[in-house]
Amino acid sequence: MTAPLSIRDFSLFHGFLDRSAQESMVADLRAALEVAPLVQPVTPRGRPMSVRMSAAGRFGWITDRKGYRYSETHPDGQPWPPIPDSVRAVWDAVVPDARPPECCLINWYGEGARMGLHQDRDEADFDQPVVSISLGDDGLFRMGNVERGGKTESVWLRSGDVVVMGGAARLRHHGVDRIRFGSSTLLPKGGRINLTLRVVS
Repeated sequence: MTAPLSIRDFSLFHGFLDRSAQESMVADLRAALEVAPLVQPVTPRGRPMSVRMSAAGRFGWITDRKGYRYSETHPDGQPWPPIPDSVRAVWDAVVPDARPPECCLINWYGEGARMGLHQDRDEADFDQPVVSISLGDDGLFRMGNVERGGKTESVWLRSGDVVVMGGAARLRHHGVDRIRFGSSTLLPKGGRINLTLRVVS
């Protein structure tokens, strides 16, 4: 495994997954999404998000008019499927000393979708990292500061890239400004899948 690129304490592993591994992971995710279909969530203020979401693991992260939170069940009521072994293997490779992940959030970005700058702070233990896996179309990933505002830096994440948000980067604001729709052939209909693995409890 080659050394990651460090930007604002985020560790970027470019090209971590080759094409074959990406295709296998997408197949595993399709099976998981048959159990827990993607939904278009709304914020507590009732505003629809531009991404569609699901999850795997003990917990899934959800948002609705009741607020942001982790839940042990899909909005439809069923338990989340287990985290696929192919996804778990990435966690074990890049953060071998971390506790096992309890949630794999699955975000699907279609044309025009984005994710505003935010912190991941609904988890109990900020000493545990968050690991992000990119599949499909390129996404412009923005990295900011612990406090909102100030200078930011951006990098294009491509299919197969992995980002580790740990240590000083754990509570930095981050987001996805846009995607290059159709820039990858991994997903037949285009779009980007972003997986984020977290320790929740």
